[in-house]
Amino acid sequence: MRIPAEVRIAPEVQDVLAAGGPVVALESTIVAHGMPYPENVATARSLEDEIRGRGATPATIAVIDGTIRVGLSGPELDWLGTAPDVLKLSRNDLAYAITARKHGATTVAATMICAHLAGIRVFATGGIGGVHRGAESSFDISADLEELAATPVAVVCAGAKALLDLPKTLEYLETRGVPVIGYRADEFPAFWSRSSGLRVPIRVDTAAEIADLLKVKWALGLRGGAVIANPVRVEDEIPSHEMKAVIGAALADAADHGVTGKSVTPYVLARIVDLTRGRSLRTNIALVQANARLAAEIGVEMAKEG
Repeated sequence: MRIPAEVRIAPEVQDVLAAGGPVVALESTIVAHGMPYPENVATARSLEDEIRGRGATPATIAVIDGTIRVGLSGPELDWLGTAPDVLKLSRNDLAYAITARKHGATTVAATMICAHLAGIRVFATGGIGGVHRGAESSFDISADLEELAATPVAVVCAGAKALLDLPKTLEYLETRGVPVIGYRADEFPAFWSRSSGLRVPIRVDTAAEIADLLKVKWALGLRGGAVIANPVRVEDEIPSHEMKAVIGAALADAADHGVTGKSVTPYVLARIVDLTRGRSLRTNIALVQANARLAAEIGVEMAKEG
């Protein structure tokens, strides 16, 4: 596959891809927008370490000065963690960031696009976007869902954040033909919580089985990616009954302060950190590390012949 001129792949990542080895993509919104400094940079480094520890090569993706960078150096990660005016990029504004020579952190959708351009099939993140509450009137549906339907990259995540409408999110994914695979789980996880009360359509118990399923899906010409739902560990979760009350309070606070549109989600997430006294942030870090480990194991299995 020809790599577009707008994409620059780090030499280490390029060498592994050329040899058919396992590479796992990582997003950069967790660094620029998802966590405060210095936890953001420390977490990004820990994700890369988790992937290396499982025998794969990490490729953190961002746009720097209008160039899609697949694989960031240590100094680049440090810079991104504190840089001002970093755009939060999805499909709709990725081309703008390139032509205007902007800096941008990639969301799930944009990371999938860039990973696919580089030839990477597995991506680890915290949670996917979804259908927002009240979407029947607001039409607020994350671009992540359409990207999953269109772009052949498997996304390892802890489900979707419980502040979303999870039943509608699963229904949307089913309608768009996206496999939702529970890793050693029968329920779709709700990010901070292992349980959402919603069953996953497919349960798979090993990374090798997931890799085989993905190989067959793409060999059949079935378009799009897949959601690999990996519940947070029991010792790291915040149970769903606790999160329900916290999310309700955060949403009410947003309404009281007149927060609307795209500002709602970051506001609510920040309030959740405050209301849980940092516990939700610790859970976030633990779950994304677990997702990185699983993604690396899947990548290693996919790199095997046969």
